[in-house]
Amino acid sequence: MNIRRKFQARFGYAPARVVWAPGRVNLIGEHTDYNEGFVLPAAIDRGLYLAVAPRRDRNVSVHALNFHDATAFSLDHLQRDSTHRWSNYLQGVALILQERGYALRGMDAVLWGDLPIGASLSSSAALQVAAAVAFKTLRDLALPLEQIPALCQRAENDFVGVQCGIMDQFAVTFGQREHALFLDCRTLAHQHVPIPSDLKIVVCDTRKPRALAASAYNQRRQECEQGARFFGVAALRDVSVEMFHARETELSETIRRRVRHVVTENQRVREMVAALERGDLKTVGALMAASHQSLRDDYQVSVRELDVMVELAQAHAGCVGARMTGAGFGGAALALVHQDAAETFANQISAAYQAATGVEPQLLVTRAQDGVRLLADNENA
Repeated sequence: MNIRRKFQARFGYAPARVVWAPGRVNLIGEHTDYNEGFVLPAAIDRGLYLAVAPRRDRNVSVHALNFHDATAFSLDHLQRDSTHRWSNYLQGVALILQERGYALRGMDAVLWGDLPIGASLSSSAALQVAAAVAFKTLRDLALPLEQIPALCQRAENDFVGVQCGIMDQFAVTFGQREHALFLDCRTLAHQHVPIPSDLKIVVCDTRKPRALAASAYNQRRQECEQGARFFGVAALRDVSVEMFHARETELSETIRRRVRHVVTENQRVREMVAALERGDLKTVGALMAASHQSLRDDYQVSVRELDVMVELAQAHAGCVGARMTGAGFGGAALALVHQDAAETFANQISAAYQAATGVEPQLLVTRAQDGVRLLADNENA
């Protein structure tokens, strides 16, 4: 794909800049971000490209190649679009930036990506961050990169209407090649944790649509808030394993399960960081298995397809560890796989999953990559 040529063909002139924003996977720390806890995502080498050029007016015209769709909107009249839903991520970012006092200019844009939609790889966050960097670049805004994740999160919360945490936008912005990102979702303190160079990240898309994810996600948030109120804390990140065990019998079964997942998952994230730093892959695998079990049994967001994929992956000799990733109720699992076994793993697990479910999955062999950036003039998608 030559996105510069596509832009030229669409608008009749060359783009000024091309922004690349990666997707992300979460190695461990699921449903902990909105509980102000700990997560360990990584940006990956698949993402979205946004070729842009400034306009003289206040209009934004965008052509989305993957959707074979195009739309336009005015920066003076931003409103949710039920027909071109993907454009809401751009409009939301524009609205929040303008509310913060940034003077934006209109732009022409062409969007294309090699990031599967609906595979728990956070294409929405990639689009938001790419849009923020595009608006920043075209007007040379004094917008620190450190502020972009929170701005994009607010756009998704308030404009798009998804009550996500900050993990996705942060990982897309601050990913680092060959590293995961250990993030404290309350303080935003973070550090990059090396991933062994002989490991690949394999995204195992079940092709199971996440039909219940939105409503169930909001329900889980409410249940976690109820648990936090019970313990008298601001968020479940403030509940230690010892605190939980001391009072767990006082909780209803549902709230007890939700709290137990979040509390133990936060601990698993910290243990995973330590295991990666000392190269203890056996512990890495055990922690990923425990995370999946907790998501399946306590948080109850897994489904048969995810369980089948994870079980097949865990049984493969080349696999260090596997678990579901993302909101759940479909989407993808991920596996850490030895590099020399990655292609064989992908082929064999794909065939075994299809035999078990009758559905052909999509397995992507990836590795951790840097976060959002502007492409050099001689680079192309």
